[in-house]
Amino acid sequence: MNTNEKARWNQKYAEEPEKWQAPDPFLVAAYAEYLSDAKPGRALDVAGGAGRHAIWLARKGWQIRLVDISDVATGLTREKAALLPRAVAGSVATETVDLNLINNFGAEQYELIVVFFFLRRELFPALVQALKPGGVLIYKTYSIERAKMPNGPGDVSYLLQPNELLRAFSSPGLRVLHYHESLRGKAAAELVARRT
Repeated sequence: MNTNEKARWNQKYAEEPEKWQAPDPFLVAAYAEYLSDAKPGRALDVAGGAGRHAIWLARKGWQIRLVDISDVATGLTREKAALLPRAVAGSVATETVDLNLINNFGAEQYELIVVFFFLRRELFPALVQALKPGGVLIYKTYSIERAKMPNGPGDVSYLLQPNELLRAFSSPGLRVLHYHESLRGKAAAELVARRT
């Protein structure tokens, strides 16, 4: 495990644990548009941090597996899950793992996969493979436009090129339902795709 990266994320979550509460507005909007009538099943939250998306989905009836490099973050997720009603609390499982060392999440395991503000291009095929037929991928992360902003990331290898996310998931077996890139605000690309 990359101890420097783990330490950096542990510090970030320890310093501002209250910051990681509300789900990203894109998850809420995409869920309302594409999943509001779906029967909740198994979901994977990749680099899910302190569980802001996992807890929100658990409240909607999903069984969540959250994976993240930070044991502080997964601990915060477990603390939040323990405050949920008993029937819901057990639906959130966490795993502390270095996502740079993972190459797959299994085959046809999940009805829903969410990825927010994490980019490891080598995992793109694994995300598709892990979706069950009819399963939905909701993905949002920073684009190269973010580098032009104050306090933007220093390493542009973690930023998407224009239309990169769209091209990565425009493949046989996937139907792109939504794609958008913003140039202001968080300067991010958003994608919703369904496995056929």
